[in-house]
Amino acid sequence: MTSSAQPPPSGAREAHPEHLGHVIFITAAAAMGGFLFGYDSSVINGAVEAIRDRYDIGSGELAQVIAIALIGCAIGAATAGRIADRIGRILCMRIAAVLFTVSAVGSALPFALWDLAMWRIIGGFAIGMASVIGPAYIAEVSPPAYRGRLASFQQAAIVIGIAISQLVNFGILQIADGEQRGKIGGLEAWQWMLGVMVVPAILYGLLSFAIPESPRYLISVGKIGRAKQVLAEVEGEHIDLDARVNEIDLAMRREHKSTFKDLLGSRFGFLPIVWIGIGLSVFQQLVGINVAFYYSSTLWQSVGIDPTSSFFYSFTTSIVNIIGTVIAMLFVDRIGRRPLALIGSTGMAIALAVEAWAFSADLVDGKLPSTEGTVALVAAHVFVLFFALSWGVVVWVFLGEMFPNRIRAAALGVAASAQWIANWAITASFPSLADWNLSGTYIIYASFAVLSIPFVLLFVKETKGKALEEMG
Repeated sequence: MTSSAQPPPSGAREAHPEHLGHVIFITAAAAMGGFLFGYDSSVINGAVEAIRDRYDIGSGELAQVIAIALIGCAIGAATAGRIADRIGRILCMRIAAVLFTVSAVGSALPFALWDLAMWRIIGGFAIGMASVIGPAYIAEVSPPAYRGRLASFQQAAIVIGIAISQLVNFGILQIADGEQRGKIGGLEAWQWMLGVMVVPAILYGLLSFAIPESPRYLISVGKIGRAKQVLAEVEGEHIDLDARVNEIDLAMRREHKSTFKDLLGSRFGFLPIVWIGIGLSVFQQLVGINVAFYYSSTLWQSVGIDPTSSFFYSFTTSIVNIIGTVIAMLFVDRIGRRPLALIGSTGMAIALAVEAWAFSADLVDGKLPSTEGTVALVAAHVFVLFFALSWGVVVWVFLGEMFPNRIRAAALGVAASAQWIANWAITASFPSLADWNLSGTYIIYASFAVLSIPFVLLFVKETKGKALEEMG
């Protein structure tokens, strides 16, 4: 979300250079929640086949264990805002860090399938909290002149977390001689993969003690003196602190606390703009992007690629994801949100169709023929690239900008919930769909990518360069 198009509040000034370094540290520390978001979301990719083998379960049960974390995500995202308003952003981060740590330990040392699922729900709740707390905190501590750039730290941290999780998984597999159930120090390789997240989780918790509470929260609970100290730290001692505090206080008093009832229209349930937000969220997931992050190792092994190579390709895919995200950050304010979305939809549709063609080939000795295998790998990377440089970023930008002020918070909550539900549907259905027809599954994803083009052309308006107050 970019807010640099709006004039900064009158009491605020650009941070002085000596303060900017401190603000960057604070932002990076808060963005560790985003790193854990990405890491925990995708680390399961390395354990899927080992879990299937250890517990001797079919595709349906396996899918539920993988997807069940998304139930926790939805609950965490829905409740984090209210929790943070009551106890503060920093304490919320510490709770998330504890939940990440507990989930990592429990997932690495499960007694049975049911408690592995329980630990994944707990981890999902932490992901949901991190998805809300991080962006909110960063927006509240960032000087207005730098808010757009600092807000991008969260998304960057998420895609780096995804990449690091795949690199760690690959390294652990190498130590275990290429066996996901190979023993390392008494534990199987997949258990180490899930347990390593303890390290960044503890680091996240420790960093929360090194950063200040949000001035917005401090003002809301009457700690004006401390709020002034934090504002001086992040925006400089030379600003008019009394005026700045009054501006924040007045803005909070004027805010309309939007409710679900505000989103309802007369004919189609929700207001049209809310349906458009839901549509953007759902299309973002229905193209099958999370298959690339939850199941890519399983996917490549199913068409004959050895486990070590499949883990390596999962890592290279996550690097492509980072490159695409950087491209989106560079161009979203230059060429606009709609053009990027349309470019992405077109690229994804072509790449998914090519993958569908490659997976339609008959396996020879359990492997795709050489040509089709190469084409499938290249198309998979192209698909992730086009998603990352478009829908991966612009949907969140749209959702932050497109709603009128009076319904923004509630509408964003509904759209985000729709996204988690669609994510769950894709994640839970992929193993069974792949057993049915892998090529047909990718045709379905390609169809959604094609349908997203007329959806954007007909219903989505450009928000580039418009002040939030202009959204009607």
